[in-house]
Amino acid sequence: MARDSPSVPPALGLLIAVGAVSTSAILIRWSNAPSLIKAFYRVLFTTVLLAPVALLRYRTAFSRLTVRDALGAGIAGFALALHFATWFESLEWTSVAASVTLVQSQPLFVVIGAALLLEEHVSTRTTVGILIALAGMVVMSVGGGGGGGPTALSVYGNALAVVGAVMAAGYVLVGRALRHGERIALLPYVTIVYAVCAVVLLVLLRIEQLPLISYPPREWLLFLGMAIGPGILGHTVINWALAHVESSVVSVSLLGEPVGSTVLALVLLGEFPGVATVVGGTVVLSGIVVTSHR
Repeated sequence: MARDSPSVPPALGLLIAVGAVSTSAILIRWSNAPSLIKAFYRVLFTTVLLAPVALLRYRTAFSRLTVRDALGAGIAGFALALHFATWFESLEWTSVAASVTLVQSQPLFVVIGAALLLEEHVSTRTTVGILIALAGMVVMSVGGGGGGGPTALSVYGNALAVVGAVMAAGYVLVGRALRHGERIALLPYVTIVYAVCAVVLLVLLRIEQLPLISYPPREWLLFLGMAIGPGILGHTVINWALAHVESSVVSVSLLGEPVGSTVLALVLLGEFPGVATVVGGTVVLSGIVVTSHR
């Protein structure tokens, strides 16, 4: 639901973002580095790529940031760090389809938070669409990315993915509050968010005493790929979209990620989805269509 008329249609931006974030789980699975290391370098490289442009083009915007807005961006960065930490780890314990699907249960938390904190009106159509999409996610979770249901070993990974969903919802809600009407320019906002996120992840990996640099060239290429694809083309475009559409629409659009990731996992990782996963993915897409249509 557009609030203004950007030069690029928000629907196109969301389509690009969903495609980009759908590659995230595959890149994470390809990497053999510890989960926190993957998350840290993804965010660090994204920050390094964006910060010079942001500082050169938006120096005045940075100087005009209020303490409240900077603190809000910092909170979003903290939530994003916890989202990455829990979700990346979940992929070590459960299937791509289950992990990505569960982490995208965030619309439920976004709608509740938006209604309570941002006073956003949630229409009956939006509610029905989200419920349809969530029902599809439940069906996909039963499929578990393969032919069987969840096992005892996947319960921990599934729980981490749900925690990641809650953190992602907080990240989206703060972004919506700060980016609504372009109150804060995109690049200054995401630069602060990603920088704080990287610092939080650095603290976590130092607590775990993980090595920072002893990784082969293949890993560094994967870290860079995570930054350019899911980072810049994914999360950064999502933050742009938050200035033009309601947070609930952005979140439910991201439910396309489980479908894209499941297809990529089939082609690139040999993870075959079962009937429940295929049926659930279809239902998820139906929910997105219902919610996004105005």
